[in-house]
Amino acid sequence: MSHKFKGTGVAIVTPFNSRKEVDYSALGNLVKYITEGGVEIIVVLGTTGESVTLNEGEKKAILEKVLEVNDGKLPVVLGIGGNDTSGVIKQMKTANLEGVDGILSVSPYYNKPTQEGIFQHYKALNEETPKPIILYNVPPRTGSNVFSETVLRIAHDCKNVVAVKEASGDIYQSMVIIEGKPKDFQVLSGEDMLTLPLMACGADGVISVVANALPREFSDMVRQSASNDYNAARTNHYKVQEVIKYLFAEGNPGGIKAALKILGVTGDDMRLPLVNISDSTFNKLESLLKNI
Repeated sequence: MSHKFKGTGVAIVTPFNSRKEVDYSALGNLVKYITEGGVEIIVVLGTTGESVTLNEGEKKAILEKVLEVNDGKLPVVLGIGGNDTSGVIKQMKTANLEGVDGILSVSPYYNKPTQEGIFQHYKALNEETPKPIILYNVPPRTGSNVFSETVLRIAHDCKNVVAVKEASGDIYQSMVIIEGKPKDFQVLSGEDMLTLPLMACGADGVISVVANALPREFSDMVRQSASNDYNAARTNHYKVQEVIKYLFAEGNPGGIKAALKILGVTGDDMRLPLVNISDSTFNKLESLLKNI
């Protein structure tokens, strides 16, 4: 199963209409757009999907819509995470996971567990779900880093945890994981800007934000890196580098939703406490996207 998680995964946005209701038509358009753009994995209900502001009924309907439009074309990964281990296990057991190929589960946030606590959390998840798990390490959002030693301990001891989305921003930490991991354990970049260098170090792919808007350019770059064609990969990286910079200038997913609006794929509405990006950043993104 783990081989399905190589290449370009897209952490898709959740489109809303002007009344802040989920726009299921726009969601379908987005799935078609990224699929035609050549990406390899769809990641639903992650941070970029504003999952924390969605109720359970909306989450269920969003997943169903993605599965319907995808129609088995690409592997689908579902975000299920939290800071209450038993609660996460309950979600995994009660969710309808038919058609879901794996689970992206963020490291527990706010509690700031020790490394032993993080290990025990993933060990418990490993024992309670039949689906492959991708560990998600994103210290700026969780308040705690999953050290490379802990990731490797999980990778070796928890056979159902098959990959890590590494978004610490620490390339050395990622290199330690790549060097010491089991053969079939995948390392996925969680930072668009660092994907090219991490691929050069041996990473297997990415779970991307920018690929919502530029699926062709970014997935081409990842495939070129995987085949060691770094001249072509660098060309595509530098084509999108400034876009990535401005996508995150005022937080995620404000930037990527603005880009999707500029491209005519979805709108840019978000739910509070998130608000739209400034006009100046929007105009800069518009100029950059027109050039591409």
